[in-house]
Amino acid sequence: MMLGLCLLSLAIGYLLGSIPFGLILTKLAGLGDVRTIGSGNIGATNVLRTGNKALAALTLALDLLKGTAAVLIGGLFGPYAAIAGGFGAFLGHLFPVWLGFRGGKGVATFIGVALGLYWPAALGFCLVWLLVAVLTRYSSLSALTASVATVLVLTFLGQWPMAILFGLMTLLLYLRHAENIGRLRRGEESRIGGTKQRA
Repeated sequence: MMLGLCLLSLAIGYLLGSIPFGLILTKLAGLGDVRTIGSGNIGATNVLRTGNKALAALTLALDLLKGTAAVLIGGLFGPYAAIAGGFGAFLGHLFPVWLGFRGGKGVATFIGVALGLYWPAALGFCLVWLLVAVLTRYSSLSALTASVATVLVLTFLGQWPMAILFGLMTLLLYLRHAENIGRLRRGEESRIGGTKQRA
């Protein structure tokens, strides 16, 4: 019974997570296909490259909230179903079936899942992100560092199911940021406020 509910939550979460808000919003605003500019990503950072800050902020909020919504819906079936729902939303954002499984990089949805499951984890992520961003001005490095910190804190607190979930999501986050990591190693990654920032 529980397995079935977890699978149902995973599927619902995936469908929610796969909604490409960045693509939908830019098209509705008459700005064309966001996948044809910048990094080709459907996330808020690339939407910002259209020059519409409000649209980028809305994309960020919706990508975050779909992770939270998936957790809350799954939570109706139990705590493990909530975790499954969150993971489904994250997978949906990264690999949306509607876009040939080529989606965003998952940072906003990662935070949204954390917000739904354990809000102090979301707060901690944002604080670490902000600290690293102030020190280095690298958006990608900030997100990658914050994701690892989230896993470490959850492990330290003995929150094993969530630690495993965020560990898997962090691994996927690193895989989706492979190009950014390469540029960081070569010293070619643009800083926040630069003209070549990619995320």
